[in-house]
Amino acid sequence: MSDTKKVAIIMGSDSDFPVVSAAVKRLKALEIPFEVRVMSAHRTPEAAAAFSANAKENGFGVIIAAAGKAAHLAGVLAAHTTIPVIGIPIKSSTLDGLDALLATVQMPSGIPVATVAIDGADNAAILAAQMLALSDDKLAQKLQQMKADMEAGVQKKDKAIQDAVAAL
Repeated sequence: MSDTKKVAIIMGSDSDFPVVSAAVKRLKALEIPFEVRVMSAHRTPEAAAAFSANAKENGFGVIIAAAGKAAHLAGVLAAHTTIPVIGIPIKSSTLDGLDALLATVQMPSGIPVATVAIDGADNAAILAAQMLALSDDKLAQKLQQMKADMEAGVQKKDKAIQDAVAAL
């Protein structure tokens, strides 16, 4: 591992882990140190506030917060820190995650939370990596390579489609 700051992944419930695992995989692939915890904005508010208030001093550069339904976790964490917080709204209710999306994205002025798509854990990890890469050239190079690999993958698929069309 490099001198890259850690990413905290906080989920409101262990039931969020199947979604959050995509962020874990991406951070591992990018060799970014991270910790994964379960904390609730409603059931353990003091623990969530203390974790967030001490996150910078504990070596974290970004917090990813995953929560469903009322989804106040990202906002509670953002209220107690100056490091970036990225919210992942989790699809976990009869409203198909729209409730969590709105709760995560509609933050009051002064308490920003970057918000990715419903169940968008992979993009949350990539956004966290991009934030950290602002001061980490080695990580920035890994992200550039990831983009180049994605481009090559799309070009390969395009060629396959063009070949299939030509064969018709």
